[in-house]
Amino acid sequence: MSKVLILTDGKAGHENQSRAFARALGCEPVLLPVQFKSSFAKALSYLLDLFGILTIKVFKDFKDLNALKGPNDLKGTNNPNDQTSQPPTLPTIQPTSQPLPQPPTHQPPPNHLTTKPPTLPPPNHLTTKPPNHYCAVIGTGSGTFYAAKTIAHRLGVPCGVVLYPRGYRLAGFDCILAPSFDRPDSVPNVIPIPANLVANDDAFYEAGVKAFRERYTPSDRPAVAVIVGGPNKCATLSADWMRSKLKEIFAKYKPNTPASAPQHHSTTAPQHHEIWVTTSRRTPPDVEAVVDSFPFDYKLLYSRDHFNPIPAFVSLARVLYVTAESTGMLSEACTFGTAEVHALDNLKSGPHKFRRFIDDLTSAGHLDGARKIDLSEQFARAKELLKIKS
Repeated sequence: MSKVLILTDGKAGHENQSRAFARALGCEPVLLPVQFKSSFAKALSYLLDLFGILTIKVFKDFKDLNALKGPNDLKGTNNPNDQTSQPPTLPTIQPTSQPLPQPPTHQPPPNHLTTKPPTLPPPNHLTTKPPNHYCAVIGTGSGTFYAAKTIAHRLGVPCGVVLYPRGYRLAGFDCILAPSFDRPDSVPNVIPIPANLVANDDAFYEAGVKAFRERYTPSDRPAVAVIVGGPNKCATLSADWMRSKLKEIFAKYKPNTPASAPQHHSTTAPQHHEIWVTTSRRTPPDVEAVVDSFPFDYKLLYSRDHFNPIPAFVSLARVLYVTAESTGMLSEACTFGTAEVHALDNLKSGPHKFRRFIDDLTSAGHLDGARKIDLSEQFARAKELLKIKS
């Protein structure tokens, strides 16, 4: 299997999208951490890129820097995923048949000539670059965009990135998977995608369902699952808002429970559903207290228990409700499983990207419906741009 070099900025959400990209390309991912020396260095990278200058000097030192030019280009990295990386072998110094010139008698004998080989030129003086075993370099997020260009250029392979590299020259990337809510430019190397990439596979969901069933035994009734995120710069999440939304859900799916709001009762609503919920690390304590006050059939409060029931929710639920600021969770719910997905709209007003994200998914039928995201055409196009053979 061909390998791709994934540059990671240490953010799990970015790294997972790169892994998903690698899987879609049919390649084995090998990770290499990258980090700018400072915020000034990152700002400088935009200017350097504008003038076509690619340098690794703006990044913290790579332990494997000299090896990046060759096939063994992960020397010194703590990367458990790469079992083939070995320290690079320096050229062998052949002994000479001619005697070394003798120094003048008034100088001490140059013993260092007999104990050290002649100084070798640095790797970037090589006239013939050795082959490498990566078919592409990919990265996700602004902490990797400039590094992906730079290292791909040094390795002589194509460069692909996920998310829109606003501020950098687009022409320097061979392939860009850009979320449509970023309203990317319409150019040949940009491929719009409707949501975030998700690195999960069938085995991940099977293991998640098994772990969930070890903790809870669902009934035969259809399940409605609620996934609660938290506030951010474009979204709020108050206790009163959460209470009102949960009352609506209980009124629709369990109209005879004490938590249901009577005015929402409908004689045509389903009478028998299970309702599950999970909060997250971003959920405020007062919102968790509201969630805890409702009679859910299954309830996980992240402040008390870090178990992850989301794979089971995605796999087993008939209906999924997700707070609208949780773009990663909505992306997963709209990609996997069979559930009808709804966004609980906690977004602030304004034409921000979270609003565009929700609007785009709704207009495409992925929200308020059960149509799942299919990126097969986009990935096929990415393979062409990156020159990766099937």
